[in-house]
Amino acid sequence: MASRRIRVGCDFTYVAEIETPVIFQVQPGESPNVDLQREQWLSEPPMVIHGYADLYGNSCVRGVLPVGRSSFGYDAVAIVPDAEEDADSGAPECAPGALPDNTLIYTLPSRYCLPDVLGNEAWSRFGGLPQGYGRVKAICDYVHGHLEFQYGSSTGLSTAADVYAAGRGVCRDFTHLAITFCRALNIPARYVFGYLPDLDVPPDPAPMDFAAWMEVWLGDRWWTFDPRNNMRRKGRIVIGRGRDALDVAMATTFGGPLLESMVVQAEEVTG
Repeated sequence: MASRRIRVGCDFTYVAEIETPVIFQVQPGESPNVDLQREQWLSEPPMVIHGYADLYGNSCVRGVLPVGRSSFGYDAVAIVPDAEEDADSGAPECAPGALPDNTLIYTLPSRYCLPDVLGNEAWSRFGGLPQGYGRVKAICDYVHGHLEFQYGSSTGLSTAADVYAAGRGVCRDFTHLAITFCRALNIPARYVFGYLPDLDVPPDPAPMDFAAWMEVWLGDRWWTFDPRNNMRRKGRIVIGRGRDALDVAMATTFGGPLLESMVVQAEEVTG
């Protein structure tokens, strides 16, 4: 299969009044379809870090921000297939009693995904639709049409129920709402975030940012769905998976440093 080279990375600049422990989750996880090359960590002043895998197997690094201004970054080149993610209109839903044990956690309420709150709405809108891949696609179609994408329209406290009522949000909010509807119908759905370059699509004029989408268990595997863009895409590079955005925060600080800037890169390397 043909492949493409994507440069991915990020840079955070902080100002801290005291030494502040921090966790970064910005490194792509292991994937059979993604090969990382020229991977490096960057910090100024130099920062001692060490890596570990979290509860969900995501790659994380720990360090301590020094007093004053500091920057921390990640840079790599990823080789990805020149193909959109898989799809199968015939993929069936699994009855709850037949679901694999490790998918059950993704049917339950979590911090931002509230199937118990929006259960009646989910069943009234989607309960009568034929089960399977098409029903999940219908959920994505609805969320994509119901929510307006708007920066600054939600906060770190906004749940799926909040953004459903407000009618607007950012990519994580689109994903939380679609996950909520799936879980309300007993369909396992998990939150995914990572790098998403503009490959073979019109370039987004907004500054590059991390992206969020979801994976849904149908048949005997996880399938990728993207309620924000509502289309299959090329070049997705997964950083982390979890119940919702709380499980895959790109940066967690044990204190209150000022985040002065954050820059994200996900662009094709040409030449």
